[in-house]
Amino acid sequence: MTSAFDPIGVGATRLAHRIAMAPMTRSRAAAGGVPTELTAEYYAQRASAGLVITEGIQPSVVGQGYPFTPGLHSAEQVAGWRRVTEAVHAAGGRIFAQLMHTGRIGHPSLLPEGLVPVGASPVAAKGQVFTADGPQDFVTPRELTAAEVRQTVADYATAARNAVEAGFDGVELHGANGYLIHQFLAPGSNLRTDAWGGTVENRIRFAVETVEAVAAEIGADRTALRVSPGNPFNDIDEPDPRPTYEALVKHLDRLGLAYLHIMEPAGTRETTLALRGQFSGRLILNPATEGPTDHRALTLIDQGVADVIAFGSLFIANPDLPARLRAGGPYNTPDASTFYGGDARGYTDYPTL
Repeated sequence: MTSAFDPIGVGATRLAHRIAMAPMTRSRAAAGGVPTELTAEYYAQRASAGLVITEGIQPSVVGQGYPFTPGLHSAEQVAGWRRVTEAVHAAGGRIFAQLMHTGRIGHPSLLPEGLVPVGASPVAAKGQVFTADGPQDFVTPRELTAAEVRQTVADYATAARNAVEAGFDGVELHGANGYLIHQFLAPGSNLRTDAWGGTVENRIRFAVETVEAVAAEIGADRTALRVSPGNPFNDIDEPDPRPTYEALVKHLDRLGLAYLHIMEPAGTRETTLALRGQFSGRLILNPATEGPTDHRALTLIDQGVADVIAFGSLFIANPDLPARLRAGGPYNTPDASTFYGGDARGYTDYPTL
């Protein structure tokens, strides 16, 4: 029987076991979106994960939606990430960069003067984002023109090439949690009437084109996509997500991707199983669980629901999480007040066993 501690290949990357660190925003980049030495320490501490997936990294200037998040579109950012990948590899780990264009989730005050958040359509999300002036309402995004859609796809591909230059083992595209790719997939945020809107085939086009462009740039075996079907986070409205994601996975399955990553909203296991059945490659699952996601979630590998299980906040508080999962605990409790922004407290100071 397959266990969580058996090795596995995901595309071109061999993992020592089947426990992954999920991508989590930490908002600790330096000026210019450059990762710091503290960032390298943070990820190296967690290199015992079978796979580390970074926090969301903006592929372009306008892709930033939160303060102090890192990018992969400048030479300084590439150099900063190279320090991170070298530290993780020196500790024996494997690491993918997650590329996250936030789209309409953001605020003009977070962008250079003259830029505003962009989206699939000019539909504002309900809610607020934290800025230097405190919480601010999301604004109505500027709809991307056809030429800008194509340029955005190219931006992802360039950022993916930068990721490989920085030493990453691969790239995961963030198509979940209400960010730009998800905004194109969801009918509530995509009101377009051109080639990227309307029908299911049109709404999945941006996701497919972006994945294909990145795969062409760095190889499909180093390319992955994260999705969260039916997830209402960031004011996403997907009343019937199954047809959209089944069509998307049908296209993706032809490409030979490293993996598909599902962030599973509560009550959507049936959708997860349907997509699992459609996708012939590796599936990473960040599962919906009752209470904290701990060692009990590893049975999903034994059951064949997923090939790899991704853990989120438990990895923040437990840099040696695989060892703790193998032992069935104990686990440090994450301090949510230190999740976003700040210094080493709540970042690199959690104890190991």
